[in-house]
Amino acid sequence: MFIDTHLHVIDRTELSYPWLSGTPALDRDFSYEAYAREARRVGIENTLHMEVDVAEDDIEAEIDYVGGLKGRPDSLLVGAIAACRPENAGFAAFLERQQENPLVKGFRRVLHVVPDDVSEGALFRENIGRLSGTRFTFDLCVLPRQLPKAMALADLAPDVQFILDHCGVPDIKGDAVEPWRAHMAEIARRPNVAAKISGVVAYADPESWTVETLRPWVEHTVDCFGFDRVVWGSDWPVCTLGGGLSTWAAATQVLFAGASEEERAKLFRQNARRIWGL
Repeated sequence: MFIDTHLHVIDRTELSYPWLSGTPALDRDFSYEAYAREARRVGIENTLHMEVDVAEDDIEAEIDYVGGLKGRPDSLLVGAIAACRPENAGFAAFLERQQENPLVKGFRRVLHVVPDDVSEGALFRENIGRLSGTRFTFDLCVLPRQLPKAMALADLAPDVQFILDHCGVPDIKGDAVEPWRAHMAEIARRPNVAAKISGVVAYADPESWTVETLRPWVEHTVDCFGFDRVVWGSDWPVCTLGGGLSTWAAATQVLFAGASEEERAKLFRQNARRIWGL
C-alpha cells in the first residue's frame, strides 16, 4: 500500500491556473473522483494534495477547496501542501493563518517557473527561516541546474524538513546525467532534505521508456538519500504524460522488487507518516 505524497486536482470551474494554457495536454479538469477510483485500484491508502500553482489570488481558495475534498466521506486525502509566496511581504501573516489549519502540512513555491534570483532574495530567505519551529515542511521543485539554489535554502533553515520533488527533475529523455548526478549526491548530504520518488515517467520518452530506463535515475536518488529519507508520489495527473497512475505504480513495484520489505514500507508509506505526522 502507498501513501501518495503528490496529488494534483485541477478544477478550472473553481480555480485559475495560468500555466495550463502553455501545457495543452494538461489543460482540462482532472477530478478527485477520477484519481480516487484509480488510486484505490493500485493500492493507494492515503494522499496529500500538492498545490497546482494556481493564480496568486487563489492560493487560499485552493486550500479551502482541498479542505472540502478532505471532508467527503471515505476521502483518501489526509492533508495538503499549500502554495505560498515567500518573496512577498504578506507571507508572515499568511503563515500565521495556516498555523491554525490542521489540513496544511507544508508549503511549496515552484522555483523553475520564476527567475533564478527569486529564491536568493533577502525577503524570500527571511520567510523560509520563519518555517523554523513550525510543523511545516517545504517542497523544493527545481531543475537540475538549480539544485545548488535548493541546497542554499536547506542550509538557511537546518531544522526545517525540505522535500526534493521528482528525484530532482532529471532530463531522462535527454539522458542529461550531469550536473544532476553530482548535485543529487551533494544535496543529499544535508540531513534535513528528503527526496520524493515521484513523477519521473513524465521526464522520459513517452513512446519508448521502460522500467530499465527509469532505474538508474531512481536508484541513484535512493542510493544518495537512503531508504530513511525517501517518500513516494504519483504526480497525478502530470504522470499521465508518461503513461499514467497505474503504469507508474506498477513500475514502482518492479523498481523496488529487490528491496527488503522494511525498505519498501519506509518508501511507500512509513516515512510519509513520520514526516507529516499522518
